[in-house]
Amino acid sequence: MMSARENSTRELRLRTFHLFTTNNSEAKRPRSSSSHLRAGLWAFRWTCHSPARSRRPAPCCRRAALRPPSAVRLRRCSGDLCGERGVRAAGPAVLRCVVLCGVAERELSHIPVSAWAMASGTALIYDEAMTRHKLLWNDPICDIEVPERLSASYEQLQCYHLVERCVPVPAREGSEEEILLVHSSEHLEAAKSTQTMNEEELKRISGNYDSFFFHPNTYHCARLAVGAALQLVDSVMSGKVCNGMALVRPPGHHSQRNAANGFCLFNNVAIAAEYAKLKYGLQRILIVDWDVHHGQGTQYIFEEDPSVLYFSWHRYEHQEFWPSLKESDYDAVGLGKGKGFNINLPWNKVGMGNSDYLAAFFHVLLPVAFEFDPELVLVSSGYDSGIGDPEGQMNATPEVFAHLTHFLMQLAHGKLCVILEGGYHLKSLSESVCMTVKTLLRDPLPQVTGEMAPCLSAIESIQNVRAAHKPYWKWLTYEDTSFLHNLSTRSDLPKTADTNPCADDGAKITDSNETDKIERFLELHMKNVIFPVPPIRTATTAELKASAHLNTFPVHLHVVKEMDKNEIEALVSDFHADLVKTNKTLLSLGSTLTILDKILKKEVCNGIAESPAASASVAVALRHPLCFGLQRVLCIFVGDMHIIPNTEDGKILVIHICKEEQTGKSSSKHYIVLNWKEDADGNDFFSAVLGFILPVAYSYQPNLIVIAVGPNRSLGISGISLLFGLLQGLAESRILAVIEDTDINLMQSVAKTLAGASVPHFGVHVPPTQEKVNQIKMLRNQLQQDWKMLQCSVNDGI
Repeated sequence: MMSARENSTRELRLRTFHLFTTNNSEAKRPRSSSSHLRAGLWAFRWTCHSPARSRRPAPCCRRAALRPPSAVRLRRCSGDLCGERGVRAAGPAVLRCVVLCGVAERELSHIPVSAWAMASGTALIYDEAMTRHKLLWNDPICDIEVPERLSASYEQLQCYHLVERCVPVPAREGSEEEILLVHSSEHLEAAKSTQTMNEEELKRISGNYDSFFFHPNTYHCARLAVGAALQLVDSVMSGKVCNGMALVRPPGHHSQRNAANGFCLFNNVAIAAEYAKLKYGLQRILIVDWDVHHGQGTQYIFEEDPSVLYFSWHRYEHQEFWPSLKESDYDAVGLGKGKGFNINLPWNKVGMGNSDYLAAFFHVLLPVAFEFDPELVLVSSGYDSGIGDPEGQMNATPEVFAHLTHFLMQLAHGKLCVILEGGYHLKSLSESVCMTVKTLLRDPLPQVTGEMAPCLSAIESIQNVRAAHKPYWKWLTYEDTSFLHNLSTRSDLPKTADTNPCADDGAKITDSNETDKIERFLELHMKNVIFPVPPIRTATTAELKASAHLNTFPVHLHVVKEMDKNEIEALVSDFHADLVKTNKTLLSLGSTLTILDKILKKEVCNGIAESPAASASVAVALRHPLCFGLQRVLCIFVGDMHIIPNTEDGKILVIHICKEEQTGKSSSKHYIVLNWKEDADGNDFFSAVLGFILPVAYSYQPNLIVIAVGPNRSLGISGISLLFGLLQGLAESRILAVIEDTDINLMQSVAKTLAGASVPHFGVHVPPTQEKVNQIKMLRNQLQQDWKMLQCSVNDGI
């Protein structure tokens, strides 16, 4: 706890810092323009460069870092800068298009401020100078924190050609004032003093801390790490980019107000959160810490602060694994006003895999996060929770981090800052970094591998976390939660707590043969996981594009060439010819099958089709993929479904979302009825999607997803958008949307979501009624042995 004098000094410092940033941004504010671009062209992807190719940002970049200018004049890009059709700024700065295609040839008018709020692109921050922090003496605890952690990650990004697709943002040193937002002046001065020390002095002062080493360059590197995190926050919050990643060393989440700890000198993410609150007036920030160690430093800093929701999963083993703290367990929920805003999910055994991590997101993090509704998401991104790492000894493969990143991108209107923490197996680390960045760039996600069934110990931890947080979160109000004390991993034999951040030397993956084995496995695994991205993201028909006013979209929608009537009749005659009774239905079916054909041939990633008879179109479309050898097709149908497809062979799984129970139709393994009418006051569909639909879908692992909206739909636009937003992580993002509804707003929302033009608006979070919660529990109890990702408590029959 800080003394009254310390509090007073800190408040004065924060007021001075806030005054400085406010005055600075006001002074730089450009004049506004009276002209506006048409409402449809409000989102674009860009980066800012000087035409002279100088590393120094062009003038508009420097302004944008403080406050988005009111307007930027654009004209069509010839494609020589970005390789694609796009837009460029008239003037000294060039806007390099990332994905933008189909912009009008004529010169565009000025883009209003609202355009900047939806700016897209992914920032990447890397500075080789941060590799100059290194260990000068032998230390078996600290010798895994090597400079190659950064250089190997950056080189792998280059190998995948991801660096050139990102917006390069230079690192800078964090100022002393910024560091003092979190740390004490004594800690700052102690760190500064190490710059001129010799090796013996450095070794002596390093011994004052738990698992930390100093080098003459450490202070400079740590300031660069802080500054890189703040540069990333500025880039995202100013609208220069939508999201980004900062590769930094030393890491930060163990660092506390007065002390270095666990390889960390300054708490980069905590400083970034305080900085964002002060500079941008944010009231809700989510910090997700998926490092394998508990970020106790971050917890201590925010445990009384309800404006920051901190979530950490970590290897714990009943307090036997470093940092071996009681307050790392599930019952440490925060203090005072911060109760409920600190979530610890302890892993009590090693070997946790992809399904365990996903289950933690489905049944704990995502429901809380959507209810919290953050304005910014920060990730303490430690990859020592990945396979092969000597610290974590977990089995999660790199592609799972793509899925975790995708889920977090649905929050805070996509404002996501990923900041590197741990990760000590260079191959596992670098591949996981690449999976994260590919997802930030909105590439289709690879299929997550492994059996989709969380282990018993993971379910026990999830159950206890839900029980601990039931008093604080509305989504848990009607859930049956109880503490589980007799854990399967408990041992009656007392063990000595580990006082080092490294695992027991005998259990570490230090054997070179084992390390090589993991490296070979990852080499082969990534070849199987990585797949070529289709050249076109989203396909539609000319008629739909015109009728839904999609011609002015900020991203290109590919128009398919439709089949003629004879082709359609020949195709349909093989099956379900009796379902197509009118020419209009026949022609729309042709459009649907043309788009589906392109998705199956991987010419496009996804597509949207309109149909006057969605049920008939879906019935035909669901059988078409089987001709291509697909084994699992997931269909989610919203509204009245007059034709129920045959699901007996397991090749089709239908989730039917409707207002009323279907006469004569009860839920079974491959045909599931979910009676749901969206709440008029907001979106209460979160609990159904997160607690039921996503777990079932990930258990099934489909090769293709068909989402159809029929007549008498029971969900509003926000609920339907939620489905499209979250399910894009599956089936390599191969999704066919079939919509019978003529609501233009619905069409536009679905098209924007599929095309990656924006993060969908999910509406106001409303907790579900007891009746709806009971329905989900009933379905979960009925189906969890078939779809094991539904399991979230031992009482559920595990």
